[in-house]
Amino acid sequence: MAEPSLTDFYALEELLTPEEVTIRDRVRSWCDTEVLPRINDYWERAEFPFELVPGFAELGIAGGTIEGYGSPGMSAVSAGLVAAELARADGSIGTFNGVHSFLAMQSIALLGSEEQRERFLPPMARMEEIGAFGLTEPSHGSDAVALETSARRDGDSYVLDGAKKWIGNGTIADHVIVWARGEDGQVGGYVVEKGTPGFTARRMTGKTALRAVWQAEITLEGARVPAENKLANCRSFKDVSTILDRTRYTVAWRALGLATGAYELALAHCLRREQFGQPIAGYQLVQEKLARMLAEITGMQLMCWRLSSLADSGRMTAAMASLAKRHCCATARQIAADARDLFGGDGILLEHHIARHHADIEAIYTFEGTDHVQALIVGREITGLSAISGRRR
Repeated sequence: MAEPSLTDFYALEELLTPEEVTIRDRVRSWCDTEVLPRINDYWERAEFPFELVPGFAELGIAGGTIEGYGSPGMSAVSAGLVAAELARADGSIGTFNGVHSFLAMQSIALLGSEEQRERFLPPMARMEEIGAFGLTEPSHGSDAVALETSARRDGDSYVLDGAKKWIGNGTIADHVIVWARGEDGQVGGYVVEKGTPGFTARRMTGKTALRAVWQAEITLEGARVPAENKLANCRSFKDVSTILDRTRYTVAWRALGLATGAYELALAHCLRREQFGQPIAGYQLVQEKLARMLAEITGMQLMCWRLSSLADSGRMTAAMASLAKRHCCATARQIAADARDLFGGDGILLEHHIARHHADIEAIYTFEGTDHVQALIVGREITGLSAISGRRR
């Protein structure tokens, strides 16, 4: 067995297939050469790095685990590794991919008709058209099932009214999957295309995290959507939950990637930074922190790999994904804080990258289900009692 690496202490790479290693290395190389030299400037200006999209498209990763329609059909492990590598470089780029490849494209792949998949997915896989996922509302985040956006049939169209908030890619997307409650009271998905009258997306400003990816506040005022744009196989909110369950595991990988990036930055800094006549990496307090960070990362690696392996065999449950999302995001939050601390004053300068990671984990910790909501999903699984509804499951 090869000697353990500084970030793969338990030789997890031996559990990966050659294809998984290849795609991981391809994404890592692109991130190191194209993303890291540019991203701080975009993050500071809160601008989306459009110049990176063509190179991102050439990676051939859009669509993740979707098979066919121009998508790579990669394993869940590969998709997780991709998510981790993107987040290791930058949380904003990781979020852009998560929204486009997983939330938007997976919605169409899993809940759309064959005609809808053929129509929408190939250009999205080529990154010629960008997707967004419109679920969260100003008054409904954790209780998304209570969404108020409405859809009513009018001839050969549906008319949508309502509002959405925190919609990643919302201002740049060609297709926004808007979830709305129909006249029968059930939630459906509607592909709202760019330029639709009555659809307005306003970029949110003032963010202190994920500044290089844009979220939108969306208003729908009599937005008319062709009937053929209603996702054919979405019949209730349970179908929406299926999408969230299928994509949530990648957020755990993104937390792992960010934590790994933070640890690598901190280790390199501690080895080169000298105080009192020696590198600070030689001091006991610093080594204790580095050892604890590595232990937590190793645990996250094994959890994420096992979860994705279960997903590949069709055995991953919603509670499993929630447990990983909750644990990895909370752990990454602490690792990012410890890494920033090891940088001392330099830790608040963007040029060292750690300040960006330290800020970005706050958003990853929250979205796709807060820490508390994930705990309640796991709690319901292990007790048989719902702390949200007060009913037995």
